[in-house]
Amino acid sequence: METEVLQQIEEVLGYRFKNSDYLVEALTHSSITEDRLKSNERLEFMGDSVLGVVICRALYDCFPEYQEGDLTKIKSMLVSRKVCAKIAGQMGLVQFLRLGKGTVRSSAVNGSIAAGCLEAVIAAIYFDGGLEEAQRFILRWFEPLIEATNAKEHQNNFKSVLQQHCQRVYNRTPYYELLDEKGPDHNKCFEVGVVIEHRRFPSAWGVTKKDAEQLAARNALIEMGVIDAENE
Repeated sequence: METEVLQQIEEVLGYRFKNSDYLVEALTHSSITEDRLKSNERLEFMGDSVLGVVICRALYDCFPEYQEGDLTKIKSMLVSRKVCAKIAGQMGLVQFLRLGKGTVRSSAVNGSIAAGCLEAVIAAIYFDGGLEEAQRFILRWFEPLIEATNAKEHQNNFKSVLQQHCQRVYNRTPYYELLDEKGPDHNKCFEVGVVIEHRRFPSAWGVTKKDAEQLAARNALIEMGVIDAENE
């Protein structure tokens, strides 16, 4: 693989290899080599484990109130082949893969093969630079997904998701402001807004203060890009 191409890949990865042989191996699919030991399969095996460890640690630190079952469920979604393939696609890794002619047009290229490539790259960075570098690379791509997945799994508790996000990112707790209320005592509606570090987010109305707070928290999460208004 040409030096110029390797440098281009390193730019994409945000990591400079000391030993580029690891990177070449990570991008070599078994379909292009007669000896499978010279493909990225062994790195893929290792990368899967490194990814799992880093994600488990991130979830353990981010969500101290979650039980083992909750953590396992989120972890399984994050390290799935589907998610890994999606991230590999976002990075454009597939264009650098060394594939056999019969594999180039396979639907698996953008699926399982792409996912395996990402795992192999993770292992390559781990062997070349150590766990800290691998962790930095993984979290750069997976941290937004950790928050988004958590929000999707707990979409009836946006306040909890927002609080976790604010404490981790800003080391602050969101403040809920009662802005208005309408209607008779037996049938009132409430308008609530969220303030985070002097920044005000779009308010929301609810039939109770708690409902309004949940919807206001949702508005804040959407505006900050933590969740997607259409897909959450």
